[in-house]
Amino acid sequence: MPSLINYALVYMGIAVMIYNVYGFIRYARYIKGQQTWGENNAILYIPIVLVVLFLIGYIAVALFGEPDLVIAGILFGGSIFVLFMHKYLNSITQRIMKNEQLEAELKAVEKSNKAKASFLASMSHEMHTPLNVIMGMDALALKNPDLPPEVRGQLEKIDLSAKYLLGLIDNALDMNRLEAGTLTVRNAEFSLSDMLNQVDAIAHARCVEKGLSYELNAPQEKGCCFVGDEMNLERVLLSIVDNAIKFTDAPGTVTLTAECAPNDDAPWTVRFAVTDTGEGMDADFLPKIFEAFTQEDGGSTSRHGGTGLSLAVAKNLVELMGGTIEVKSEKGAGSTFTVTVPLECVARQEPAAEQPGPEPADVLDGARILIVEDIPDNAEIVADLLELEGAESEHAENGQVALDMIGQAPEWYYDAILMDLRMPVMDGLEATRNIRAMERADAKTIPIIALTANAFEEDVKRSLEVGMDAHLAKPADSDMLSSTLARLIRKSNASKQGERA
Repeated sequence: MPSLINYALVYMGIAVMIYNVYGFIRYARYIKGQQTWGENNAILYIPIVLVVLFLIGYIAVALFGEPDLVIAGILFGGSIFVLFMHKYLNSITQRIMKNEQLEAELKAVEKSNKAKASFLASMSHEMHTPLNVIMGMDALALKNPDLPPEVRGQLEKIDLSAKYLLGLIDNALDMNRLEAGTLTVRNAEFSLSDMLNQVDAIAHARCVEKGLSYELNAPQEKGCCFVGDEMNLERVLLSIVDNAIKFTDAPGTVTLTAECAPNDDAPWTVRFAVTDTGEGMDADFLPKIFEAFTQEDGGSTSRHGGTGLSLAVAKNLVELMGGTIEVKSEKGAGSTFTVTVPLECVARQEPAAEQPGPEPADVLDGARILIVEDIPDNAEIVADLLELEGAESEHAENGQVALDMIGQAPEWYYDAILMDLRMPVMDGLEATRNIRAMERADAKTIPIIALTANAFEEDVKRSLEVGMDAHLAKPADSDMLSSTLARLIRKSNASKQGERA
């Protein structure tokens, strides 16, 4: 007669097998609920059927058999084995599902980031376009020598406010590019003194407007220029100076100091310090000062304005240049921001003696410029700026119209083309490719300059890749526009004379 132990093992095996049937049914329902198997989910019932058959066999042995210890042990062990297999299969499935979920979430994030980047690029264009009109009209009005002093002062305030708004927009866009890792620095030779003089002119004007004292202490490095990202370094310093001015009340003081530590075998260490006598900050807030969207006092947003982005962008730019930025401050005793960057110093190359070239006004006088721009107000502003330099202009509302106008005009009819990038019918990139492919003598050498609100690095790269000669961002500086046009037209004229000779 089988012992009670044998029957106990068999009935425990039956109990475990019943749990296994329940477990596999739950497993099949879970997999079906994920909707990943589609019409092939019938395979999920196979293990349920097998486990049920095992269960029936166990019950038959218990009711009609006389199991010995070996048979009872095998039946119980089989139930335990199936239980472990069920648990292991469920664990594998959970990991697979989790990985698939993470992959789906990653794809969703990537899709969201692409949509966000596309949205910001579109918003950049849309926001820069009206600013171009505002700043362009303001610049034209300021060129009137007969303006009453009061009106001139009002126009200058419009200019400062528009530039401030442009800075806020650029900070928001750059923060997004920094987060995406698409913002890069460009290294080129530049004059440290010239760069500091530009910062000095802007900072001095803003301090005078607020009733502050301003001082620049900078070395005069003769026979040397530095290699680095002049534009972004200037932007960093202006951001810090603007921050100092914002949080300093009259009659306070803002000081910018620059120091150079020469090194014969390695980049020089160039240190900039901006010191103010303003409000200062609590020690607890200093570790958060370079975080995006943070300000010490929530109320300061309404009192001082700003988005809390400028210092965050400045810190990231400095780190991209291989430098560091630090701050020391005491509540009620002012702050000192210190920027340290490594800059390679190279000997300044003296230009070879040559006859001075014509001034921009001389080159542009009588030149004919084709303005390819879909927004009439923008085209009108550029045309007025060119007219002040003595240049003539014609307008094409998109790239296709520009192609038609160039194709119908005689060779060398246009001296240069100012090309917007984003336009209906045909954009500026496609239009430039088609112009460069034309079978006419002037197609390869006519200067084509991007004049666009698309001002990201990738936009500049695409412009140059399709054959444009330069890329200017809106709102365009009138002096930069005229000097760029003059330089490229001068070069084109030399090429034209060579072909005709």
